[in-house]
Amino acid sequence: MALTLTAVLLVAAVVLAGLFGWLGARPPNPLKGPRLVPYRLLMMLSAAAALLMAILVLGALRGGA
Repeated sequence: MALTLTAVLLVAAVVLAGLFGWLGARPPNPLKGPRLVPYRLLMMLSAAAALLMAILVLGALRGGA
């Protein structure tokens, strides 16, 4: 995977992890009903993807594959 594409995916995963973390941390609103989107799970998946992309970017910068 190209370094530019990997870096863009890294930034997108970090932004999404932050967004999902913020959305999951909001207090519940009983008038709107329960939240149907698992924001914490999405945050963890985005953070795992960001970690993978960071490893790939660092490997590419170091001169690896």
